Amino acid sequence: MLTLLGAKFAAASSARGRHFLSCCLLASAALALTGCMPATTYVAGADPADPAAKVAAAGYRSTIAPYTGLRPAAPAPWRDRNDAVAPQPKQDR
Repeated sequence: MLTLLGAKFAAASSARGRHFLSCCLLASAALALTGCMPATTYVAGADPADPAAKVAAAGYRSTIAPYTGLRPAAPAPWRDRNDAVAPQPKQDR
């Protein structure tokens, strides 16, 4: 598209057309070269690639430490176990 506009203004051979063409070419060259520039980032703290950088200590904490096994359980009569966990009947009736 810029080439077509440049050709139209070059065909007219006016000073205004040449000025516009040179501005368009300069802008497109600047835009193309902007993509080649490296992005600069600033490291706020220590460099992560530095092997001598200090880091927080890593600790180990077991996720199943409070677990206690309940098997094997001593067998008990099922009626006694059922009565132990059943709700108590109300006495006021």
